[in-house]
Amino acid sequence: MVDAKDNLALDTGTLTAEQVNLILTHLPVDLTFVDEADEVRYYSATKDRIFARAPGIIGKRVQECHPSQSVHVVNKILDEFKAGTRDAAEFWIRLGEQFVYVRYFALRDGDGNYRGTLEVSQEVSGVRALEGERRLLDW
Repeated sequence: MVDAKDNLALDTGTLTAEQVNLILTHLPVDLTFVDEADEVRYYSATKDRIFARAPGIIGKRVQECHPSQSVHVVNKILDEFKAGTRDAAEFWIRLGEQFVYVRYFALRDGDGNYRGTLEVSQEVSGVRALEGERRLLDW
């Protein structure tokens, strides 16, 4: 819901569309949202996006955005999410020097109805290499 000042009313506050866009494009992850009809509705245009996206994918069926050899996996994930038998799927792969962690989450409304899938991709080589603790700011 948008109020008279063009703020988007969220469960825990309000944000403008500009603020939402800034947040989504500055997260240290890539996001892609696919709606309940399997259509791509959004992707974050982050600075260092791992898997390239083009504006032309908006409105396309997600199956059309994957190589033919992996479409059966995409369909399996979506089928399980829609059936309510799974809420998440995760993969990790090496892409050259990068170690990429890819997670899919079923999005459900307050009544538990499937409303879409959120793909979250993150390059985690640096995270995997962390050791010990850093409790103080060390710039």
